[in-house]
Amino acid sequence: MAKIHEALKPIQWLIGTWESVSAKGHFPTIKDFVYSETLKFESLGQPLLNYEARSHNTATGAPMHLESGFLRIKPGTNQLAFMISHNFGLVVLEEGTAKENELELESRSVGRMSFAKDPSVKALRKFYKLNEDGTLEIRTDMETTNTAMTNHLVAVYKRK
Repeated sequence: MAKIHEALKPIQWLIGTWESVSAKGHFPTIKDFVYSETLKFESLGQPLLNYEARSHNTATGAPMHLESGFLRIKPGTNQLAFMISHNFGLVVLEEGTAKENELELESRSVGRMSFAKDPSVKALRKFYKLNEDGTLEIRTDMETTNTAMTNHLVAVYKRK
């Protein structure tokens, strides 16, 4: 394991592999669903964490979604930038802040491939919280060309 960069102290609680205990999705334009997901935050000794998330259909085990990226912290601050690429053709740059055991991020730019499925994602907001019981809770809100900002995903993870 690489040494953890000093700048990562405000977010080092994220480092490791997390498996969902519960993960639910909903949105006004789709049917509610459940999924399972594994997250990985890895330090390489730089002021950033490598990130990967893989979700699966809970019933069949079939892969659903893959995203990967980098969570960077501005050294000496609690300012964050999270660059994420999704396997369905979306690239998002989120920025925000780290508080004690919490992150708040909001999309600054959203790009998509020209032949991605409509409606297009216009904006995202994410809230990460390390709960007192050691679980990680993530809430994702989304805005599309058809729907105003609303909650889309709520998931709770335990460290593997």
